[in-house]
Amino acid sequence: MNPARIILCPGQGAQAVGMAKAWCDRSPEARRVFDEADRVLAGRLPGGARLSDLCFAGPAEALNRTDVSQPAIYTASVACWHALMAGWQAGSLEETRAIAGAGLSLGEYTALHIAGCFSFADGLNLVALRGAAMQSAAEAAPSGMVALIGADEAQATRVCAEALAAAGPGQVLVCANFNAPGQIVISGSKAACDAAAAAEGPAAKLGLRATALTVAGAFHSPLMAPAAEKLRAALEATAIAPPRIEVISNVTARAHAPEGGRGIEQTIRQRLVEQLTAPVRWAQSCAALAQAHAGAEFIELAPGKTLMGLMRRIDKSVKVHTHDEPV
Repeated sequence: MNPARIILCPGQGAQAVGMAKAWCDRSPEARRVFDEADRVLAGRLPGGARLSDLCFAGPAEALNRTDVSQPAIYTASVACWHALMAGWQAGSLEETRAIAGAGLSLGEYTALHIAGCFSFADGLNLVALRGAAMQSAAEAAPSGMVALIGADEAQATRVCAEALAAAGPGQVLVCANFNAPGQIVISGSKAACDAAAAAEGPAAKLGLRATALTVAGAFHSPLMAPAAEKLRAALEATAIAPPRIEVISNVTARAHAPEGGRGIEQTIRQRLVEQLTAPVRWAQSCAALAQAHAGAEFIELAPGKTLMGLMRRIDKSVKVHTHDEPV
């Protein structure tokens, strides 16, 4: 019997110079994905650079920009998927039977594309707009993100409340990413982030390790509302089909489904808008998948191995097979 597979798609932060180059060197299917991405994004990236050049050769400071890393990761993941599919069809790997997919933040777009909700080009246009809009929103106000190691949700919420009280009025700080048990990221105004991570601040008082992250701004917080509105307009103009497999929403940690009299296409649009300002419930999403699909094989697409590491903290019984490079 062909194995049932859960497809895990990485999000921003997984990028690295050289990403997916080995796939493109090995697989004509992966190379075609990058060729299409270069055509779709021609003249739209900083300095007029080609996406493939930035992915394969950098420089890192350009690849790490939010408006570059998001389309880059989406393209690398889709290229990896097409290369794997070609291998399965050729019999060099066991044939796939994908039954569900999930993606960390940006990766949700990859999962939805794999599920047949939109074409690669439509997804790439959405992701490129999303990255540019988030970059713009981040530059509009000093902001950031802080990882809290050892925290549960109640403790992270308390850190946010106490840091806001210390930072003064007009600040924002919220829980943004529930990545794994004991690994929560908070997001908001720079003054509030600084207060949370201070040596004598609320995180330290609770015995938590607080580390400021190197990011453009306060993702998955109310400060991304301007980006969410730009994305809403683009999503309304994009054709979306019902997913052929189950795809988990970051916002709800449940599979996308019709809701409140609205079809699944419209609820997907709404959840993707909400995702920019709501917390990403990755730990809950993976735990739900592991429980609902016991015995399925979990595979992580390129680039990186971040999701494998998070799964070890979420459910040690689940083994994730990574495909950062061809084997």
